[in-house]
Amino acid sequence: MPEEENKRLSYLDAMGVQVWQARSTREVEVVEAAAGARAHAATLAPGASASVAPTVTEAGADVDVSQLDWEALRARVQVCTQCELHQGRTQAVFGVGNRNATWMVIGEGPGVDEDRLGEPFVGRAGQLLNNMLLAIGLPREQVYIANIVKCRPPQNRDPRPEEAASCAAYLARQIALVQPQIIVAVGRVAAQNLLNTELSVGRLRGQRFSYDQSEIPVIVTYHPAYLLRSPKEKRRAWQDLLLARETLRGLGTGDS
Repeated sequence: MPEEENKRLSYLDAMGVQVWQARSTREVEVVEAAAGARAHAATLAPGASASVAPTVTEAGADVDVSQLDWEALRARVQVCTQCELHQGRTQAVFGVGNRNATWMVIGEGPGVDEDRLGEPFVGRAGQLLNNMLLAIGLPREQVYIANIVKCRPPQNRDPRPEEAASCAAYLARQIALVQPQIIVAVGRVAAQNLLNTELSVGRLRGQRFSYDQSEIPVIVTYHPAYLLRSPKEKRRAWQDLLLARETLRGLGTGDS
């Protein structure tokens, strides 16, 4: 077996799935998923593609986030006081990775380790995410990783709607700067905020959506922290990653 195949299988084994064979488009039901996406898109809340307001208010002054470059955006996030989450943070967690990435992974928000280290998806959940990406040939450094909110919610609770709204312009600007060719939304909070829906991950996964009013495909999958608690769902997460890869190939953009 070629060395690269051995490596791939070792990453898949680290995800906890015993049998990992390359699946055809038919086997992961891409055709059916596309039809399902059209059907479910009709169930999304009205305004699912509404644009994000580009401004935030700091010290009484409006800041047009949509005009900021990377360094100015990072600096703004680090001192943001738009919502109460800033009161308990050690540091804001901006994002990490290749700023010209084809793949963008968006999660919920920082946990205790992320708050301490200033980087999204570290610890056990982060290691599992790394293995998931490596399983399809993507080193962590090759993607861009961000969150719906930049500051840790107390006790790792879900971000509240007003907190997500306070960070929405920051995330929208990150997406605009990266210009990814595909977005993978990991977990319920990320999926619901990106798609403006209340549907569960179980009903959203296995389909293709679009981000905002763009043509950027969005694929929904389970959060790595959930997969650690429910390892039987890892196979479905693998199918979601295959769907994302097939979606890119359908666009003629490749895997990375």
